[in-house]
Amino acid sequence: MTNHRTPDAHALDGPSSATSDKPAPGRDGRQRGEFFQMLSWRWDVTAAKKFIQGREAEGRIDPREWSGMLHLVAIDPEHAARVDMSEPLIVITVPDSGMLIIDGWHRLYKALDTGVPELAAVILTTEEELACRIFGGESSDEDDDYEEEESGGS
Repeated sequence: MTNHRTPDAHALDGPSSATSDKPAPGRDGRQRGEFFQMLSWRWDVTAAKKFIQGREAEGRIDPREWSGMLHLVAIDPEHAARVDMSEPLIVITVPDSGMLIIDGWHRLYKALDTGVPELAAVILTTEEELACRIFGGESSDEDDDYEEEESGGS
């Protein structure tokens, strides 16, 4: 899992290197926004923040329940020390998997470090999650062929 834009689901804000054709870390090449990537899935955090603007947090997250995933996310302790703990985490439901924080990993880190027992969270709807998803969850032809072989199909 990769967390981009100076960590809190946000990695480096600086421009990409002049010697590289790739977007800067935390950028997807489409716009100057934030994204969160886990394995072969990527979400547009900037779009997610627009969806939740003005929305009340409808959930609470116990940071201890998510602490086991912190080793999968790039955390900058200096950035974590400065994050706004009143900003809610953004959570999505990954199809066929479960809940995932796409924005707020630095707040979660700080909560664990300072003993905050719970954090506010906004959960995107299925439609919002899909609208924010840049890629991931696609079925490849190879997967379809494998499934047919396993089921005895032709």
